[in-house]
Amino acid sequence: MFDDAVNELSASLGRLAVEAARDGDLDTLVRALSAGVPVDMTSPRGDPLLMLACYYGHVAAVRALLARGADPDKRDERGQTPLAGAAFKGVVEVAEALVEGGASINAAGADGRTPLMMAAAFNRTEMVRWLLAHGADPDLRDRAGLRAIDAATTLGARDAAAVLGGA
Repeated sequence: MFDDAVNELSASLGRLAVEAARDGDLDTLVRALSAGVPVDMTSPRGDPLLMLACYYGHVAAVRALLARGADPDKRDERGQTPLAGAAFKGVVEVAEALVEGGASINAAGADGRTPLMMAAAFNRTEMVRWLLAHGADPDLRDRAGLRAIDAATTLGARDAAAVLGGA
């Protein structure tokens, strides 16, 4: 009976942490972590807390998770890194926090796509420029053999392709 109550409390704290990371509720997130929620826990969908904070653009939550030891390159169940999530969304401030926290600028997902490829494919030109300025390699190829400029061109991301054409 006691063990059941402890397990339910733990599950409730985990749900709170997932919601807080997704919503950018820094106070609740920090309280959940202080109460024992593992910093690298994943949601039922397989998203690490850090990925949720990154994807939804909550830089303060990203910094708090990294400060508490979150793995900056922990992949979600689809094999994507938090930096790829930030690149997809085009949130440069989150990318800055991740790289400052030790994220690999060229870490590829399970499909071989790098954050630069994600930013290029979705025409996130500010992010493309930022990634290039911080060492992203435009010549890396994904599992299909495509580079960032190929991803941009294929998906009609003209502005990103123009930036990469000068890379």
